[in-house]
Amino acid sequence: MEAITEHAEIDFCIKQINERRLSTGGFSENLHGLYRPDSTAWAVLALARNGDPVSYTDSGRSILATSQLKDGRIALPGSPDAFWPTTIAVLAWHGASQFDQARDRALKFLIETNGTYWRYNPKSPLGHDTSIKGWAWNGGMHSFVDPTAMALLALEITGHSEHERFRDGLNLLMNRQLPHGGWNYGNTFVYGKELRPFVDATGMALTALAGHVSKEKVSVSLRYMQMEVEHSRTPLSLAWALFALGAWGEFPPDGLAWIEETLKKQTKYGPYGTTLLSILALAYICQGDFREV
Repeated sequence: MEAITEHAEIDFCIKQINERRLSTGGFSENLHGLYRPDSTAWAVLALARNGDPVSYTDSGRSILATSQLKDGRIALPGSPDAFWPTTIAVLAWHGASQFDQARDRALKFLIETNGTYWRYNPKSPLGHDTSIKGWAWNGGMHSFVDPTAMALLALEITGHSEHERFRDGLNLLMNRQLPHGGWNYGNTFVYGKELRPFVDATGMALTALAGHVSKEKVSVSLRYMQMEVEHSRTPLSLAWALFALGAWGEFPPDGLAWIEETLKKQTKYGPYGTTLLSILALAYICQGDFREV
């Protein structure tokens, strides 16, 4: 199947991703690097959505399945508690029926796993409700915004949006929304001081919440995102800002040009990692609609 991109910068982006393909299967994060499951899953998503040959994407899916641990998690090599790549692997396997068993085992792991939580203490220096279950980056950690948002996207895309854990995740994200808009990585107030939002975390949260809460409930965060995307030109921030705005039907008219502009910055700052190249390619190809991956 022919690739569906039509612009030189995106075609070069896809070429860069393919150059990170390993002869043993999977992808490295950087040229001539070692296998990483997160890089592999993101590369599979980008190449599949671009229309690259199935043999390219299935080799990546296969190595992910080979590296899956017995309980269903996908972890960073040598770090079994760093299981955050599991959500991305679920997305990479979804839609490829020969990997349904691996995907379902990973989903079971996600549903049965949560970040640490404890009874909320109003006198705590932490302003958020610590009793709400979400997901963490690593085992034994408190729940954070980014892994919770990614888990929600994995559950929704695979048809589990009615599950109790999904509702927990929605509640956590809404509880962590900052009063003046946006999200940071997990806190709201510390010792009474409101923390600052981050574009990437806000983008992930808004993307996951789209279609599940009213626009009114996140309007202050959408305004924050609309202001920030105008001058966000780093790959992670721009891609997630565009995913978020696209999810809420507000993909900016100049969004694709901003992606091309960001890709050109590699001539100044050096090549981006496979993950960043992949999410930029996805944002371009899907025009911000992450659920199209």
